[in-house]
Amino acid sequence: MSDVVPIQLACLDLAGTTVGDIDMVERAFAEAIATQGIVPGTGAYARAMVHVHRSRGCPKIDVFRGIFPGNEAQAQAANLTFERSYEGALERAGLVVMPGVIEVIDKLRGSGIKLALITGFSRTTMSRVLSVLGWDGKIDLAICPEDAGGRGRPWPDMVLHAILRLGIEDVRQVALIGDSESDMLCGRRAGASIVAGVMTGAHSRERLLKGGATHILDSIADFPSLILTDDVAPDHIPASAR
Repeated sequence: MSDVVPIQLACLDLAGTTVGDIDMVERAFAEAIATQGIVPGTGAYARAMVHVHRSRGCPKIDVFRGIFPGNEAQAQAANLTFERSYEGALERAGLVVMPGVIEVIDKLRGSGIKLALITGFSRTTMSRVLSVLGWDGKIDLAICPEDAGGRGRPWPDMVLHAILRLGIEDVRQVALIGDSESDMLCGRRAGASIVAGVMTGAHSRERLLKGGATHILDSIADFPSLILTDDVAPDHIPASAR
């Protein structure tokens, strides 16, 4: 008899996985850092942006705390600027949904799988993103770090919060997809049986595997075929991503 546990919950990352807003996020970080006296073109600015890239998927306030260690007021000020900049970009340009995302959502929900969006945005920014997307009725839960006691990725808390809220019986019934190393760490620490890294966002295949990805996918469009199959062994990595 097969020992494969059927997936009951899919946790989907936002930026870089379900929506293509990587450039908007990077620009908002750059603006926020510049307002705190780190001038573009300097070594300090370059180091700060490297930290931003390495920290993708983590709570935004934690990223700024890493850039401005020991200065909570400066980190909070930068975070506020980030939120205003990003939300302003949303107003002007909206969001581009990754190809195939709506079909993925419909297929998974049609198969009885619950869906949770997880993000490193604050609750205010997350609410604005969801409003722009207009996904009411398409997902079961949207979670930011504030909803899970304040700890975001790479901690497992947001996934575990989704498990509790949605009544999932076994952590092995969870599949997660994301584009950053912190996404992968979050999923593995939560005990998800599928932790899929997607090649459409922030981090390379090597970084995703370093974080513990069980599978590497070209895009989120490949996610349903992974979840809805009996063969979910960790070595099931598409040849196109090897």
